[in-house]
Amino acid sequence: MPVLNRIADFAEEMKGWRRHLHQYPELEFQCHQTAAFIVERLREMGVDEIHEGIATSGVVAIINGQDGGRTIGLRADMDALPIDEATGAEHASKVSGKMHACGHDGHVTMLLGAAKYLCETRRFSGRVALLFQPAEEDGGGGNVMVQEGVMDRFDIAEVYGIHNAPGLPFGQFQTTRGALMASVDTAVVHVTGRGGHAATPHECIDPIPAVVSMVQGLQTILSRNIFAMDEAVLSVTMIHAGTASNIVPEEAMFAATIRCFKPEVRALLKKRIYEIIEGHAAAFNVAARIDYDWGYPPTINHAEQADFAASVAREVVGPALVNAEAGREMGSEDFSYMLEARPGAYLFLGTGPGAGLHHPAFDFNDEAAPVGASFFARLVETALPAK
Repeated sequence: MPVLNRIADFAEEMKGWRRHLHQYPELEFQCHQTAAFIVERLREMGVDEIHEGIATSGVVAIINGQDGGRTIGLRADMDALPIDEATGAEHASKVSGKMHACGHDGHVTMLLGAAKYLCETRRFSGRVALLFQPAEEDGGGGNVMVQEGVMDRFDIAEVYGIHNAPGLPFGQFQTTRGALMASVDTAVVHVTGRGGHAATPHECIDPIPAVVSMVQGLQTILSRNIFAMDEAVLSVTMIHAGTASNIVPEEAMFAATIRCFKPEVRALLKKRIYEIIEGHAAAFNVAARIDYDWGYPPTINHAEQADFAASVAREVVGPALVNAEAGREMGSEDFSYMLEARPGAYLFLGTGPGAGLHHPAFDFNDEAAPVGASFFARLVETALPAK
């Protein structure tokens, strides 16, 4: 695999970075220790500018090329997950209840590796903006960075990102033109009736039958309201009610995740969810409150940039390991906000066999970091050739 020779030279150093980050995971926007480690490495490398405190703990660093020109943005997310680690690794998390179960420690390492190479070689024109982002898992840190003006402030013309993919063959890149990942919305429904003794249900207003009916009704949306060729998911993932077998509860609740690719489908899903819940609430004589969280939009690659990124990936790993027409998936990503703000593309990088993302036994494959770093470095050198 043609990893850039200079990046291969410091692969062990990259492994050390990644394993340090893995031991000290941080959640959401509170990635201050992670950011401090990143800034220390960037200063050692000699980047030209470092801007801290963006989206609370995010970092933007600038590397200048040989001549003036466009600015390419490269993004890595930094946050971890609230999971107890079960890898048994020597470098396992030292923070109870938190771990890097999605490989963001590897993403940071890839971008740091590219930064070290680009700082040393400077074989490009224009500028590179390194975007170290908090709160991808929860909080929409990508959106916050965009809202705080990073695209305009640093004059970013295009933006690119990578996510590791356990289960894909090692070194395989996957991407596609257009929608790559789905939007994600969440509905939490609170149903209130009148509680009482289970021996006298006629004196109560039982919220449980109402919830059961609502959940069954929601399942008809995909089969009867959404065009069969418009992929969508509506999964009820929680139902909570009751405290004892002889009590009719006062309240019940359920929650659902809603995912799709098109704005008009997204709007229709929300409309029908409200109509079904409100109609069933009236039928069962209960009150229903819907807390609807309009979450991350779909991750939509721009065609020109997706094709370009795929061509760079072919140079790094060879044509046989690049799938530029991968199927889209129902997972979501807040890199979507950056792609709404600027042209760009998002790719998956296979890391081989291993536990899946968000699993307590997951651990990023350190051998993949030089591959990702080489992709980022060659993308810059190809997009911004030195004059």
